[in-house]
Amino acid sequence: MKRAILIVLDSVGVGELKDAKSYGDEGSHTLDNVYKTCNGLEINELEKLGIGNIEGVNGPKKCDNAIGAFGRCEEASKGKDTVTGHWEISGVILEEPLNTYPQGFSDDIINEFKKRANVEGILGNIVASGTQIIEDLGEEHVKTGYPIIYTSADSVFQIAAHEDVIPVEKLYEMCEIARNMLVDKWAVGRVIARPFIGEAPNFKRTSNRRDYALDPFNKTMLEYLKDANYEVAAVGKIEDIYNKKGITSAVHTKSNMDGVDKTLEYMDTVKEGLIFTNLVDFDMLYGHRNDPAGYGKALEDFDNRLQEIYSKMGEEDILIITADHGCDPTTSSTDHSREHIPVLVYGKNVKAGVNIGTRETFADIGKTILDFFNVQNELVGKSFLDDIVK
Repeated sequence: MKRAILIVLDSVGVGELKDAKSYGDEGSHTLDNVYKTCNGLEINELEKLGIGNIEGVNGPKKCDNAIGAFGRCEEASKGKDTVTGHWEISGVILEEPLNTYPQGFSDDIINEFKKRANVEGILGNIVASGTQIIEDLGEEHVKTGYPIIYTSADSVFQIAAHEDVIPVEKLYEMCEIARNMLVDKWAVGRVIARPFIGEAPNFKRTSNRRDYALDPFNKTMLEYLKDANYEVAAVGKIEDIYNKKGITSAVHTKSNMDGVDKTLEYMDTVKEGLIFTNLVDFDMLYGHRNDPAGYGKALEDFDNRLQEIYSKMGEEDILIITADHGCDPTTSSTDHSREHIPVLVYGKNVKAGVNIGTRETFADIGKTILDFFNVQNELVGKSFLDDIVK
């Protein structure tokens, strides 16, 4: 009986990719820049795993006796958003980026949404920060009852609404309507519900966010595992990112620490299979808000929980810590950054101090996990299991 615990530190990138310039991300290095801006971080456990030994990482301390295997992955897909990154981890490579709407959504899209959702009007329809747009339009939303529509550099259609004006369940219904229409030529990677509460000027987003993704474009690591009768337990927004495909059980979370708590709870109940966790606060609360101090504190908080995770690991279990893209809070941009992602692997049967180098695709992670469970598959990527197991 064995488990793989896969934890995505959402947006903790480890240095620009070769094509970062074409995405406007030259100079981005989320981990190093946060570390330097904070004048160092207390991330002793991550350093013991070898995070400072990863090629291109020059902030965190190197460890001569790393207890884990370590390396980094390049992104083969086009794009730098959450869906693209997670899908590639599980074996889906996007040859063409998902649609983005840098000028806002077309009149055709907005009019069709208003018709289907039975709303008289909408506010916004611009590229915006989620916190800034409720600050700018929240009061007008409360007066008119019109939902706030906005997007970002990612392939997203976001709907913000005050919970006392548009109840959460009604907001979810609107998002499902948008999800059903935003396919084919109008396709977006995710429709996101962004509820908030409070009074002007102190509106505050709540933890009732919900993501509605497209179905992955081909069979993923998750589906292969489920078809082989392994458990696939999803923590955080994983269930939403894969549109429930390949998931056997799921739980949503309110924060990074809640995500760690839920992961530990699954480690008590999942006997054999994958526990797949996304810790979103790095990205949502600190990366997009250009808050390196908060980002650094979140890394330290996660680091402080690693011993708890180790304590619940069985003899055959492996822990893989990675990311899905970057979101460097020290740059002028508030968008994701096109970066390598870290790979840290730990377990009693994992060789200590192995450098798996720079992998050509995030999909090597999914390929390795399927290899770990001896599940035959047709995923792209190359397993590094033989390099790291004793």
